[in-house]
Amino acid sequence: MRLRSLLGLLPAVCCSLPLWAASEELSTTTYVNDTILPPTAQWHGASEQLMQAADTPWATPFEQSGGMESPSYSDTYAWLDKLANNSEQLQKVSLEKSPQGRDIWMYIASSDGSNTPERLAQNHKPTVLVQAGIHAGEIDGKDAGMMLLRDILLGDKLQLLDGVNLLFVPIFNVDGHERSSEYSRVNQRGPKLMGWRNNSQNLNLNRDYAKADTPEMQAMLAAINQWQPQLYIDVHVTDGIDYQYDVTYGYNTEQGLSPSIYRWFSQYFRPQVDQALTDAGHVPGPLVFALDNTDLKQGLAYWHAGPRFSDGYGDARHLPTVLIENHSLKPFKRRVLGTYVLLEQALKTVAKEHTKLQAAIEMDRFRYPQLVTLTWLDQPLTQPRDFKGIGYSVEHSDISGADVVRWNGQATDYPALPQVGPIKPDIQVSRPANYYIPPQWQSVLHRLQQQGIRTSVLKAPRSIRVQQYLFSDPQFNPTPYEGRQRVSAQTKLVNLTLTLPAGTVVVPTDQPLGDLAMLLLEPQSPDSLLQWGFFNTIFSRTEYMETYAIEPMAQQMLAQDPQLQADFDKALQDPKFAADPQARLRWFYQRSPYYDQQYLRYPVYRSRQ
Repeated sequence: MRLRSLLGLLPAVCCSLPLWAASEELSTTTYVNDTILPPTAQWHGASEQLMQAADTPWATPFEQSGGMESPSYSDTYAWLDKLANNSEQLQKVSLEKSPQGRDIWMYIASSDGSNTPERLAQNHKPTVLVQAGIHAGEIDGKDAGMMLLRDILLGDKLQLLDGVNLLFVPIFNVDGHERSSEYSRVNQRGPKLMGWRNNSQNLNLNRDYAKADTPEMQAMLAAINQWQPQLYIDVHVTDGIDYQYDVTYGYNTEQGLSPSIYRWFSQYFRPQVDQALTDAGHVPGPLVFALDNTDLKQGLAYWHAGPRFSDGYGDARHLPTVLIENHSLKPFKRRVLGTYVLLEQALKTVAKEHTKLQAAIEMDRFRYPQLVTLTWLDQPLTQPRDFKGIGYSVEHSDISGADVVRWNGQATDYPALPQVGPIKPDIQVSRPANYYIPPQWQSVLHRLQQQGIRTSVLKAPRSIRVQQYLFSDPQFNPTPYEGRQRVSAQTKLVNLTLTLPAGTVVVPTDQPLGDLAMLLLEPQSPDSLLQWGFFNTIFSRTEYMETYAIEPMAQQMLAQDPQLQADFDKALQDPKFAADPQARLRWFYQRSPYYDQQYLRYPVYRSRQ
């Protein structure tokens, strides 16, 4: 994920470090890209004590390497399977196969050793789902989770499972994980071998939540629907600017579709997590983007995600979702340890505050706002933000011919920076009671089913008054994006009465996933299935009239309808139209009974009742 970044700090080798550090060779404390990245400073924090010595029986591969490396797919699961074989509280299930045939494994840690969603639900504890490696090079969550599971099951933290269940997906993008190299992520300090950002089909899984094209995402959505977590944590590493924070994270915004969940995060989660990170020697902060990477004084950008992203998707389906963005310029060891601290505190906070969390979830699930915002406009926020940055200079580059930022590694605070973000509602739509989708749109219906959206089917034809969108001026993206030809169009909503055939699918909006259904089915929503290209065939014309047929038909139409003659005369006042013979003939064709009445009409209907 692309966010803004800060000062990277490498551990010093000295007698005060854990035992494994004393025998490290100097070459193991650097990465291949260190010489081209901004300077770093030494860091020591209390969280270093979480690491076991490399020669202890249950040291993870990360610890065995002194915090420099992350294990391969096979080594990861060999270690985790050994842990599961030594603990009745840890079970393992495959979510699905990847495109290249690898299992996407999920581990279930619970006090009663549950291995099915039904059994887990019977313990009546909240569940936290931690997902690592959606971008496989950003793998911090895997190694942190392995350490945390070890300390829960074999160490002194088993009491964490008294109040919460943990679902752990060590590697989500398993194929990208195995496309491993020292050169996968030039902006990131470690691990030594890093996986690839996209999956083996070159699709970005963190752009796939709404459209759900990939087998990996379809498996994850199924897991969310089956296991019903109360908190979803998605672990990333940033790109971007340099700053002092080592762990930044965010969640849905106050302006979004889950305001009660936002308040729970702000009142309970962030204060407790920030305190834990600070006590452990880390520098936590909110997600951060610079408006201008070459001039921080211009201010910061406020992140408001749409449902193609994990945190925006969580907002739409009222699933509390945390997007962790560790700072890419911090060394791998520091990032992993910060992630460990965050995950451990998240479990504690959910266990402690789960009654309030569940109340917030239920309030948002059944809020049913009558006006839903589809797009937002940028606007300055009323509150500025103090920013823990890094000093820099701006120099002219002979290489690029443009200005380039040189970060100097020195902590520099920037007080009261302005913030700008998409907080002003732009396109808004009223909430329909139901959507109606003809049965032939199987790919759309399949996507709604995969999302877990509740639907029903008309058993007999039904005459009903509905609304339908008419499209004009469709605009197709000139290049594919995430494997799809995106499209947008101008819309006009019209009323009509029609008879819907048996088999038509009904999508009510008075359901927990009703807001998500609206963002997928309202055509002006940037993550609607229409804009993702699921309805592109409606923009194709398939029947035409030859000139020799239109000409006599037009003469008959004008002779029979004086008003049509008046309308045609008015149209001829446009010089461009008057000079275009094909446009003039098309004008009559569109007003004839031969014209395709489904052309540029959205085949999804809305009803107010």
